[in-house]
Amino acid sequence: MKRNLVFLLALLPMTLWAQFDQFFAESSLRVDYVLTGNDKTTTYALKELIHEPYWSGSKTNLIDDLEFGNYIIKVYEAGTDHLLFSKGYQNLFGEWQTTPEALTLTKSFDESVIVPFPKVKIDLAFCYKTWEGELKEGMRLTVSPDDYFIRDYDNLGLPVYDAWMGNKDITKAVDIVILPEGYTQAEMGKFIKDCDFFVKSLFDYAPYNHYRESFNVRGVMVPSVESGCTMPGDHIYKNTAMRFSFWTFDSERYCMSTDNRDIRDLAGQVPYDQIYVLVNTAKYGGGGIYNFYCSSASSNSFSSDVIIHEFGHGFAGLADEYFYEDADDHMYNLALEPWEPNLTTLVDFSSKWGNMMDKGTPVPAPREKKYEQTIGVFEGGGYETKGMYSPHMDCLMKTFQGHEFCPVCQRAIERMILYYSK
Repeated sequence: MKRNLVFLLALLPMTLWAQFDQFFAESSLRVDYVLTGNDKTTTYALKELIHEPYWSGSKTNLIDDLEFGNYIIKVYEAGTDHLLFSKGYQNLFGEWQTTPEALTLTKSFDESVIVPFPKVKIDLAFCYKTWEGELKEGMRLTVSPDDYFIRDYDNLGLPVYDAWMGNKDITKAVDIVILPEGYTQAEMGKFIKDCDFFVKSLFDYAPYNHYRESFNVRGVMVPSVESGCTMPGDHIYKNTAMRFSFWTFDSERYCMSTDNRDIRDLAGQVPYDQIYVLVNTAKYGGGGIYNFYCSSASSNSFSSDVIIHEFGHGFAGLADEYFYEDADDHMYNLALEPWEPNLTTLVDFSSKWGNMMDKGTPVPAPREKKYEQTIGVFEGGGYETKGMYSPHMDCLMKTFQGHEFCPVCQRAIERMILYYSK
């Protein structure tokens, strides 16, 4: 019996690989769409379908069983309930819905999802979770692989810098594309140095340092007309490749862009699972959204920690563990368990890090010195002082004082690395 079990486990990846080859080609379907709404409404609209030349995701982990993110794309064999592929993610629109502006204004955001290119007719289901936690389907499309309205991607012929190449098989590696924002043609040499700094920073931190060969990192060398970054609060506006801006959602250090098409067109020049944008500025700031993109200033004294912190958001779905005493807006419904692996409201703590804790650690644990190296349940996190709990008194997802991830965040990162590379 044991011998048969080993044989079946060895056969499983081959079976899943065969399923990929049956339904999908080794390229991608990019779906550009628009999300419109306010704090209470969400509406989807299709923009365009694009055939991109690479599929760098896993060929075996096709169904997302992590259930991270408030948004999910599902791919079904057309006209059936046969689920072929799914993936969770977050986006700018969802963050904007939690801001005071969304109470009085309706806005639209351009966004994209990437799925393996189908060999058969498929149904695409765009789903999102409401504030109350209900999963709703916002849009459903039927797509045929021979639809002549699917256009080929724009091959921009841009130089590519192989900053780090580990496992050359893109379906068994975490493929990161680095995009330059606010680097002129004369500053492409600086961008190459900044890519090297990104790679050094990434592999200086655990657990990334144990998985160097599981990553490929490429930089797409696209110049901007002007150097630097837009800073509306300082009345500085720059003509840059992807129109990133500080003061996103009126937060000075939050540096993001709503120029989705240019970001995706540039990223699609190479295989990618994760997008990282290096912004050519010394101003402190950046941002990171799960399975969306990350950004950070490339010339700040905290750049190394910021790079790793923001990549924790975008890659592993880690939440911020800091909190504010006077926060006016709330990103979380405290009546629900958050999906992020490093936060809990204790609504469903059994799904989190309880199995990593010593039995004698109180729940919740006080933020006292004797617990500063302890995995516990500490009140405060996700910008909330009350009702939200984090696993460690300090971590790179809270401050940069310790320069390391706590064991809970390390486990979450490792799990994501294996998800892409195994």
